[in-house]
Amino acid sequence: MKIQKVFTVIAFVMMAGASQFINAQGMEKTVMVGGAAMYPSKNIIQNAVNSKDHTTLVAAVKAAGLVETLEGAGPFTVFAPTNAAFNKLPKGTVENLLKPENKAMLSGILTYHVVAGKYDSKALSAMIKKGGGKAELTTVNGQKLTVKMEGGKVTVTDAKGGKAIVTTPDVYQSNGVIHVTDAVSMPK
Repeated sequence: MKIQKVFTVIAFVMMAGASQFINAQGMEKTVMVGGAAMYPSKNIIQNAVNSKDHTTLVAAVKAAGLVETLEGAGPFTVFAPTNAAFNKLPKGTVENLLKPENKAMLSGILTYHVVAGKYDSKALSAMIKKGGGKAELTTVNGQKLTVKMEGGKVTVTDAKGGKAIVTTPDVYQSNGVIHVTDAVSMPK
């Protein structure tokens, strides 16, 4: 009888240990953005809708009809401006862009923040090093963004000379990676 109890205790301990192992293996390494955990197993849209810092970007993506695209397989690299970044634009700009008649213009701006492929900070740094201090990325809308390292951070310069700083790099998604930026990049 004592042997059976010992085996029962051992079996219980092993099962408890196994469940902890499974739980530890099943956990995802998340990054907090806008007060919400960003899960690598979710796509760009599934994560972005939970960020309190990206409500303007999400509204713009919906208005431009880009939800399906950013839910797609990708991979995509997205330079995602925060609400504060959109607030830096001249007064009325966001409201004007969200009007149905400006859908094409809005889509052009948003797709200027997206690059086909998955470029995390390690990949961007390697490209910058290979490019002698800068690298050009072709965005989904066909125009270029220039990335550099400044003060230990990746910066993104747009076609008009505006600069955005990557404030939160490497927010991995199931279909790519997001780099949170402090400014909206503007195409030509």
